[in-house]
Order: sequence, then C-alpha cells, then structure tokens
Amino acid sequence: MANQNQQTQGTTSTSNRGFASMDKELQRRIASQGGRAAHQQGTAHEFTSEEARLAGKKGGEAVSQNREHMAAIGRKGGAASGGSQAKNSKNQSKSQMQTNDAAPVQEATRPANEESVEGFQEAISKEAKRAQNI
Repeated sequence: MANQNQQTQGTTSTSNRGFASMDKELQRRIASQGGRAAHQQGTAHEFTSEEARLAGKKGGEAVSQNREHMAAIGRKGGAASGGSQAKNSKNQSKSQMQTNDAAPVQEATRPANEESVEGFQEAISKEAKRAQNI
C-alpha cells in the first residue's frame, strides 16, 4: 500500500527485481555472456563495412542537427589550436619581420595547424561515440 502511495505522489520506489536494478558490472558480465553465446551459435549480427558506414552517417547527421552542439565542437577545435586566427597571424608577422625567408614562416605555423586538426578530430570522434550511445 505504501508503495502505491509513493508512486501516486510522484516519487518512485526502487525494486530489487529485474536487469535494470542490477549492479552495472553484473549487467555488463551478463550481456557479455549473451554476446559470446550468440557468436558461438552463429546468430550474432556482425556489421558489414557498408552497414557500419550507414550507421556512422546516421549518427553524424543526428549530431549535426544540434547547432549548439556543433558550435561547442568548433570551440574545442579552436581551443586545441591555441587560439584564434588573429593570434596565428601575429606570429606570422613577427616571423616575417625577423627574416625575409618564406620557409621559416610556414614552419612556424605548421604545429598550430596540426594541433588544431588533431584536437578537432578528437572532439569529433568523442562526440560521435557519445551520439551513438544515445
């Protein structure tokens, strides 16, 4: 009776029954055993490269619909590059003043660009993984 009263008042009671009430580690072990059994029986589904490509495309489309989320990814990429374009252009100007040789200017800007790409790729892969878990 108390359980019914709690549910009608907007609070929920916890139950000690069912898969969802189990410890997360126990859930993982049980699910892992099920996966192994399915593979042994030959009933497990294994993604082809085409299915995986389509799943990734679907996840990417879902993520890209959220403009705030995409802006956050862009900010992470910008932060990973060490700042803004203005900061990079100041560094280029200083390098050009110090020497007239064009090669050192390109060399001076390369690490920032590589870091930017790596940071952006890392942020994208994290967000894609997060989106697939939703």
